[in-house]
Amino acid sequence: MTETYAIETYHLRKEYGPKVAVQDLSLSVRRGEVFGFLGPNGAGKTTSIKILLGLVSPTAGAGALLGRPLGDLQTRERIGFLPEHFRFPDWLTGEEFLLYNGRLCGKLERKLASRVNELLDLVGLTAHRKLLIKTYSKGMLQRIGLAQALVNDPDLVFLDEPTSGLDPVGRRLVRDIIGKLREEGKAVFLNSHLLSEVEITCDRVAFIKYGKVLRTADLKEMLDGDTRLDVHAEGLTSEVLEGLAEFGRVVEAQDSRLMMVVDNRTRLPDINRYLIEKDAKVFAFTPKPIDLEDLFLEIIGTDGGL
Repeated sequence: MTETYAIETYHLRKEYGPKVAVQDLSLSVRRGEVFGFLGPNGAGKTTSIKILLGLVSPTAGAGALLGRPLGDLQTRERIGFLPEHFRFPDWLTGEEFLLYNGRLCGKLERKLASRVNELLDLVGLTAHRKLLIKTYSKGMLQRIGLAQALVNDPDLVFLDEPTSGLDPVGRRLVRDIIGKLREEGKAVFLNSHLLSEVEITCDRVAFIKYGKVLRTADLKEMLDGDTRLDVHAEGLTSEVLEGLAEFGRVVEAQDSRLMMVVDNRTRLPDINRYLIEKDAKVFAFTPKPIDLEDLFLEIIGTDGGL
């Protein structure tokens, strides 16, 4: 295990009595990349993050952060974390909150003041630095939370639903900050239900279900390589659907509606010809570039993993 990878895990497993929260977590995250962690509710994402941060111990398996074993105390000094459900001391001002967290991280006082000024400007809260946190809106809380995750200038940042409650301007701000971290060679581990944000932001993604990583891949390659095909036709019998497997992956078929993923656009005329030859009455045949939501449904399925 080396610092080539910010995160490396091998067959991590976590059991709570008879319940298996994480079944098989094997993944790697490079330095200088934004890595998306995707899955339905109850898929084991939160438990996985707790294991990586050393907040809970795995039942089995091994892993490393920044080249050191999971739970290494010195490594924690180089990690930032914004949890999904946070509770900040609301009797402090935004400025006091960042100063407090900076001191907890061991930042020298003479350097801490300038770092706090930099972060308040970065998240757009300079004008609100003297306001009590209890007066902050949901979006302002999210932004001050992001600032505290960066106060120690970490090499690896975990962001759990960082754009929750933000308006479009706030989401754009978070994307820009994540992009800046990537440019600085930091690694960002991003957990989000907003697939459109993940699609814009991430370099690679992992799909997790039932506590197991089903697939990890380069996001751009996945999206550029496949085409979604929506078909409205009568006569989509089981025999016809089985034959379509030659051309791509049938993701969903119900009554006269069909959605499939085709990895080669040149096969589209062949699919249309096949349907006609099988006496299917085609009313609509609509190819379009695939998006992350399509991939999510294809890989995870429509049952949500619950």
